[in-house]
Parts: sequence; structure tokens; C-alpha cells
Amino acid sequence: MIEVKGLTKVYRQEGRGIWNISFQVEPGTAFGFLGPNGAGKTTTIRLLMGFLKPDSGRVTIKELDCWRKKTEVKKFVSYLPGELHFIENLMGEDFLDLIAGMHGDDQRIKKNRDYLSGTLELDLKILIRKMSKGMKQKLGIIAALMLDAEVLILDEPTSGLDPLMQKVFLDLILEEKRKGKTLFMSSHQFLEIERSCEQVGIIREGKLLAIQSISQLREAEYQTFEIEVDSDEDVELLRESPLDLTPIHGKCFVVRVAGDLDNLWLALGQVRVKRFKEHFMELEEAFMDYYR
Repeated sequence: MIEVKGLTKVYRQEGRGIWNISFQVEPGTAFGFLGPNGAGKTTTIRLLMGFLKPDSGRVTIKELDCWRKKTEVKKFVSYLPGELHFIENLMGEDFLDLIAGMHGDDQRIKKNRDYLSGTLELDLKILIRKMSKGMKQKLGIIAALMLDAEVLILDEPTSGLDPLMQKVFLDLILEEKRKGKTLFMSSHQFLEIERSCEQVGIIREGKLLAIQSISQLREAEYQTFEIEVDSDEDVELLRESPLDLTPIHGKCFVVRVAGDLDNLWLALGQVRVKRFKEHFMELEEAFMDYYR
């Protein structure tokens, strides 16, 4: 469905871009594109959408060249940009009507719009200039999903959404997958990719480090905890345990655990714990740990 071969685009003045990227997204599957800010995710998506001409390489969707056949490609692709820009003096409803009119003003689109606005709890009668960042993000999601396109290309779709709405969005994406849609979604949040995609490409500084299945990445995950114990004796007991300990200060340590937590619980059962806190791994930290 989506095929990228040797794709390169360099911004000469900035010295940034992407170099020799290749991957495939099979029909009816979801592909997550992970990387920190500035890694090259948006550049890749702009090439997919035909907004940029590659320096070299080729990118196609349904065997159509995304640069040479950009108009045809847009007939079956729906896109959510990472940076949203609206006609601020329109109401949300007017903006979505404008988008629907560009796609034939199909009643099915308006039905989808009403369903999505209800699910995302967005009042479409509000002027866009009076909307918060989160509300504008919801409006962008509705504009992308209501078209019922065969291919969805979403650039950091949950940016600005609160945790509850992030979950609602993921439920909507899973609905789209059940309909057989092909999904390409960029993010720097591992959790949303993990829950919605079968495969993930990891990009850093414009280079594709690897393409892995979600199951392979899960095997590489570890959990991090901050632990403070009560006494010097407890400190010695922890140091004698098989745990991977990093001292912070005094009787406080960071513990990293890969796989199951049996050794952690056994060690903690022998000491008096004053404080115990789980740290959620930042995505770039996970990348660097996985590829180290």
C-alpha cells in the first residue's frame, strides 16, 4: 500500500532532513513512526503527501508516485498535519462543511462528522479562534476521520489532547483499523503506537534506525523504579541482590528491571521500604537503551 525506497530529502541550510529511508506498510495495517522532535517524522510525511519533492528515492501509495501523482493520491488519503492552521473566523461546523464540500458534500461525511464530534465532545458552534489547542486538535481529527478515506496519515495526532481524549482517540483509530484502513501515524509517545500499530519504524536524526514489530519492542522494554530504604543495613541487602541499582543519594536508588518483576519483589521483601515510585520511560531513553 505504502512503499518508500531510498528516500532522501535534505534542507541544505539547516543540515537537517532524512537520508536513505526505506520501509513498506501493508494494506489494512497500522505503521507507527516513532522519534523525538526534529527526527524527520514530519519531513517523511510531507513527502508522502506530495508537499515536498524528494532529492532522491521514491515514495508511492497504491503504486502511485506521491510527487508526480499527488492529486490522484489525495483522492484516497486523509491527512492530519502536525501543525494545524484554520480559518479562525469560522465556526467548527462551517470549517467541516467546507472540507466536506471539497469531497462531494456526501451525507455519509456529515454523518461521520456528527458521530465524531459527539465522541470527542466538541461543540462545533464555537468560533475556531475561541477554541483551545485541545479543541483545535479535536477539530483536525474530525476533519481527517470523517472523510472515511482508505489511507490515514496522521502526524502526532494526540498532541494537545488530555489523557481521557487520548484514549478516546485510540478507540477511534481501532475502529478505523477494523474497517480495513491503512494507517501511518507519527508520534513521540510510545504508548499510543504500542496500542494501535503492528509495526514501528524508529527514526533519529534523519536516519531510520530499525523497523520492528510491536512484539519485538515489548521484549526490549524495561521498567524503572525509584526506591528509598530505611537503614544502612537495607542498603547493603539491596546491593547484594541481583537488581540493577543506580545510587541517587543517601539510601535512595534507581532500579531498572527487564522482563518480570520477581527479583524486585524478592529483594524488597527483605528490606524496609520508605518510598517506592515507578518512573515511566521517556521515548528517546527507550530508543537509546534498545539500540545501545
